[in-house]
Amino acid sequence: MTATPTREDLSTTAARAVAWNYASFASGKVLVLVTMAILARLLSPEEFGIVGFATLAIAYLAVLKDLGLGAAVIQRRHDVEESAQTVFVLNLAIGAILTTITILGAPFVASFFREPLVTPLLRVLSFTFVLESLGSMHVVLMKRNLDFRRKLVPDIGRSLVKGTVAIATAATGFGVWALVWGQLAGVIAAVVLSWVVLPWRPTFRFERRLLRPLARFGVPLLVTDIQYAIWANLDYVVVGRMLGDAALGVYTLAYRLPELLIQSVWRVLAQAIFPVFSRLQDDIEALRRGFLATIRYTQIAIVPLGVGLFVTAEPAVSLLFGDQWADVVPVLQVMALFSLIASIGVNAGDVYKALGRTDVLAKLAIAELFVLIPALTYGARFGVIGVAWAHAAVAVVDSTVRLLVARVMVGISFRDVGRQLAPSFGAGVVLAAAAASSMRITADLGTLTSLVIGVVSGAAAYSLALWHLDRPAMRRVLGWTGLARGART
Repeated sequence: MTATPTREDLSTTAARAVAWNYASFASGKVLVLVTMAILARLLSPEEFGIVGFATLAIAYLAVLKDLGLGAAVIQRRHDVEESAQTVFVLNLAIGAILTTITILGAPFVASFFREPLVTPLLRVLSFTFVLESLGSMHVVLMKRNLDFRRKLVPDIGRSLVKGTVAIATAATGFGVWALVWGQLAGVIAAVVLSWVVLPWRPTFRFERRLLRPLARFGVPLLVTDIQYAIWANLDYVVVGRMLGDAALGVYTLAYRLPELLIQSVWRVLAQAIFPVFSRLQDDIEALRRGFLATIRYTQIAIVPLGVGLFVTAEPAVSLLFGDQWADVVPVLQVMALFSLIASIGVNAGDVYKALGRTDVLAKLAIAELFVLIPALTYGARFGVIGVAWAHAAVAVVDSTVRLLVARVMVGISFRDVGRQLAPSFGAGVVLAAAAASSMRITADLGTLTSLVIGVVSGAAAYSLALWHLDRPAMRRVLGWTGLARGART
């Protein structure tokens, strides 16, 4: 970590980090998807909605669990070990406080959602705060060192244990509690495996002199984390409060596939790219090129997922969750569009953080909330589909503003961004035409057969079109995956 890597080395390291992190994330999310598909047949929309109320409260409080100090450790270039020890102690204290607050506040959350069962569910889930604090610094250090191959173990372990326990308990009649016990078991598994794969051990040393520099970076980022927690869960609050638990169950399932397949790409990218951008903080031209490159290659992955999910929504929902979830289809299609729009330039925030301008990120986050809250509230008047369209509209505004700020910081233009987007979006049009046509022709062969043919034909059409439109990028992707030589850098 103290050596100065060449740009080529850093490029290859970044690509490998993204690949391993996505392998970790994707493997875990495939297990989550399988779990959800099974649980959708064992539990009702109302039961999903009730647990959704409790997990909403946990999600909002979870944003406070490290006060943005984990990111400060990643960005910091000096006193890293001392900073890690100090933040570990703080995380334990914060976890205990959040658990206590949740236990005491559970009745108020239950009253807000008009569901008494939320109280015991939330009190049991509150212990995830203390448990996660035991392994949070291990995860931070693995991210800082770009050691996402090692991080694969606790990530997959969490999903596997969580899914196994949830399905087993649901099958034996535990109802809503199946999701709760699965969540707790997954957290415990992740913490244990983090300690196993990373030999770092806390000494409970607390350096007061480091609090101010860590807080200077972390506190503004905390504002951003709070905004993200509100952004990521406000729609659930609006749907649950205004439309009821059954509607929340439908919306939760509709959001799940875009979250697993599309939003996961940019979240994985952010975890791997922020440490890389931090190493380039003194070289604005390299940071500019790195930012544009992440837009290009992120969209190469995201466009086929977003377009493909939109085209195949109906047969995918029928096969995965059953015909009783048909109301999910139109909402899923809008959420696929929303996720695609929101992904454009989403990692601009990593540029701000790498340059130490977390204050800019915080201001943008607050501004977005002022737009999002009334938009979702108004959209709810038109049902669940209205909430989805409101999200998509706000995403257009947010992506535009983030790119405008990045233009000032690192000197990019919308023409630069357009050049990065053009190949993947052009290939996406070809994908949509090929997949939709093939599924229409093969509709009489059955849902599964038609879906498989649609996915295969769409993927083939996208790959061929992208090879024609952006051959250098495709060669680099093949080089990173080891399928072509001499193309990595």
